[in-house]
Amino acid sequence: MMEKISYPNVWNLDKVFDGGSKSIQFLEHIQRLEELVHKLEGNVHSFSSSISTEERSNVIDVIEEVGNIRLNFSQANSFITCLLAQNPKDQDAANVRGKVAQQESRFEKVLSKVKKLVSNTDENVWRALLETKEVENYTVILNEWRENSDSTVSEEEESVISDLMVDGYHAWGHFYHDLISSITVKIKIEGKEEHRSVGQAINLRSHPSEEVRKEAHDALESVWDGKKDLFAKILNHIAGFRIQVNNKRGRSNLLEDPLKQNRMKEETLHTMWSVISTYKQPFSKYLKRKAEMMGDCSMKAYNFWSPVTTNDQEITYDEAASFITKHFSQFGKELGSFATKAFQEGWIEAEDRPNKSAIPFCASFPVTGESRVFMTYSGTFLNMLTLVHELGHAFHNHAMKSVNGLNKRYPLSIAETASTFSEMIILDAAMNKAKTDQEKTFILDEKLKRSVMNFMNIHSRFLFEQRFYEERKEGMVSPNRLNQLMEEAINEAYDGSFEQPSIHSWIWTPHYYITQSPFYNFPYTFGYLFALGIYATAKEKGKEFEEEYLNLLRDSGRITVEELVMKHLGEDITSKEFWEKGMALCLKDVEEFMNVTAD
Repeated sequence: MMEKISYPNVWNLDKVFDGGSKSIQFLEHIQRLEELVHKLEGNVHSFSSSISTEERSNVIDVIEEVGNIRLNFSQANSFITCLLAQNPKDQDAANVRGKVAQQESRFEKVLSKVKKLVSNTDENVWRALLETKEVENYTVILNEWRENSDSTVSEEEESVISDLMVDGYHAWGHFYHDLISSITVKIKIEGKEEHRSVGQAINLRSHPSEEVRKEAHDALESVWDGKKDLFAKILNHIAGFRIQVNNKRGRSNLLEDPLKQNRMKEETLHTMWSVISTYKQPFSKYLKRKAEMMGDCSMKAYNFWSPVTTNDQEITYDEAASFITKHFSQFGKELGSFATKAFQEGWIEAEDRPNKSAIPFCASFPVTGESRVFMTYSGTFLNMLTLVHELGHAFHNHAMKSVNGLNKRYPLSIAETASTFSEMIILDAAMNKAKTDQEKTFILDEKLKRSVMNFMNIHSRFLFEQRFYEERKEGMVSPNRLNQLMEEAINEAYDGSFEQPSIHSWIWTPHYYITQSPFYNFPYTFGYLFALGIYATAKEKGKEFEEEYLNLLRDSGRITVEELVMKHLGEDITSKEFWEKGMALCLKDVEEFMNVTAD
């Protein structure tokens, strides 16, 4: 009999910085960051108003300094994020976060000066610089700096904006996460009242009992209704600041910044949504069939994540870890050894306990070449998929270890690719393991939930955010109006196939409050369909595809998404044909589900 392996379900942060929020090592890291920023300020100050021919060699040093500083900020911010996730009341971590934010503001100011220098450089000097061998890996980023630098805003104005972001804009985002983490939800389970964190309450949406699912849904909605005024203020202030900055910089198109951040053409985004809108009807049929299997005429929101069969047996954390490592290894040697290391060396915080943050995430520590995964694991198949999703992000970080500093930052549109790809490996493995129609139905349901989330739920977020920002331009948007906008967006995105949706989902969806990334919704859908296309190729080629996959991930921070797809897949993503190939795999899942569940 094979010996069962036990894995730690509480992470080891001391390997990154020993001592937690009181770590001397971490404080020394922050001091080093301050010194690096100060050095960069001096080097940039030595330049004239633009880059001259004589100063070209100094540009290489500045580029490498910027990349190095970014990696060190990422290391610091990830550590603070982990500390506050495991203990939202860690005041020492909150205090240190403020110190790091101040240094980051200084860095952003000097970086804006670098971008001004790049923007002001004579065209001939610029071309000669790009032809220099040392900068060939930074061509895309340098051109972005040159094209995106805002000549209409002075250095003094940019400095003021950066200062205001620390205690204004970004502070609202931090306040949101602190507030969500502090909320306790009272839920009756089998007649007994229990106190759960928001994360634990949300996990109950996949509980086998409809009574418990509805109770959790109603309890959460009641909490949100009582706090909607406060959350509306937070969201309005974040949006208001963003709109003012856009106006100052002469940007009227709200999608301009997120598209630039994602290195994506607007044509690509609209083509993707067009294809999704065309093929929504089959997924509406899936929702209706699932509702009918549960005795309803239409899908109630609190039943969406419910198990469609009684096959939802508990999966222990150790069982999940063993299953994941086994099937990751069957895809490729690199992915398998990576997963084994992550589980064995305490990279994962999964313990099911109160007073944790509600939001799963993966934190990158690029200086030490590691990641940390955070979630609450309570023994469901959904939990295992969440774990797999975050491990996919960690593998992307792992693939980027050999990439130079500036090019490690890949756009959000690619950020969900490795996570979705990893989910597909495990979902297919579970499907192949299934022996009965009941088991197959269960797995197909889990696969289709992801399609619905990306094609319908994410679309509702996109529609809501677009419409909210348009109204916010005219003034504060009331909480009741936010509820109305959310309900309208859900009805449209779900093609009217969702009953009793959470009209307060604008509160508990954290992506609306991420100040660094406006419109953090469509990248999920992009990554999902993109990953499906890559996965189809992987199934054709087998284990030999892993190296191609790694090369694609390594290139993800260096070129646009259109160039990335053309280079590695030979496809044009501004065409409907590309998106329809990924969609075809999802439609096949719908067809199989309908056949397996037919009377």
